[in-house]
Amino acid sequence: MATATKKKSKSKVKLEPMGDKVVVEREVSADVTAGGIVLPDSAKDKPSRGTIVAVGPGKLLDDGGRGELQVKVGDRVLFTSYAPETIEIGDEELLLMAESDILAVIE
Repeated sequence: MATATKKKSKSKVKLEPMGDKVVVEREVSADVTAGGIVLPDSAKDKPSRGTIVAVGPGKLLDDGGRGELQVKVGDRVLFTSYAPETIEIGDEELLLMAESDILAVIE
């Protein structure tokens, strides 16, 4: 099981997802278009892509075991835009979502 540790001021926050949840760091959207136009923050689309920084232990099965997750820390993923819960830790934005909200792994 991996955890995400991010600095907030002088203290550390440890984020450990439960069950089949994953923590994703969203990719940064482009500041400049292909034509060279600089975009303000309000005009940028938030990308539905990111990198997994922590995973939970897996879904609890009826027999008491754990279902293994198909993704791992470091995977670049494509996810549904409506699914993630946004978490702000210091100046960093992380996303918490279920593994089922991930559409694909980008290779």
